[in-house]
Formats: sequence, C-alpha cells, structure tokens
Amino acid sequence: MKNSIKKNKEFKKIYEEKQSFATKSLVMYISKNSDVERNRLGISVSHKVGNSVIRHSLIRKIREIYRNNLIRIKKGYDIVIVLRVGSDKKEFFNLNEDFLYLCKKNKIYTEENL
Repeated sequence: MKNSIKKNKEFKKIYEEKQSFATKSLVMYISKNSDVERNRLGISVSHKVGNSVIRHSLIRKIREIYRNNLIRIKKGYDIVIVLRVGSDKKEFFNLNEDFLYLCKKNKIYTEENL
C-alpha cells in the first residue's frame, strides 16, 4: 500500500511534531506531508495489547474505519494511530466513534455533504 507509513524514521518524525489527541483506546498523531493529493496512514500496536491475531484484527479494523471515512478526511496529512491496551475489548462501532472524534479534534474531518 503506497499510502501507508512503514519506516521507523517516518513514525519518529511524526511523533516529534507532538500534535496529538487521545481517547482511552486510541492516540492519533498528525503531521502535514509534502503530497497535497493524498494522506498516509500508519498504525502502531504494542505487544501488550494482545497476541498477533488480536493485534492484526485491530489493524484491519482501523484500516477499514479509515477507508470508510476517507472521503471526509482532508488530504495532505500523515496520520499515525496508536492502539492502547484495552482497545481489543472495544467494538468496531466504538473504535469508529473514537477515530471520528480524534479526526474532528485534529480538524482534519469535514462534515459537509460530498
């Protein structure tokens, strides 16, 4: 996936900008990127969250939430989602609500009809 953040140095660069908001299950870091036409998404899940099956399931859920809301998310950002311990107990709907809340707090979500 060309629109994903994979390298450790890319994650560190976004973390250093320190523009973040959090809920009990998610932390969202954002940074402006050089490409105005697209966003890049990075997802980080600690081993403390659960085994590999649980972690990968959470990653798939976050990617799907991002994909479902992509049309309303402003372009030109690098977005890193960090899943916290306990996020594996959350339902898809609750993760979606947390994601949208964080997008609105970061002012990258538009509510207008597209």
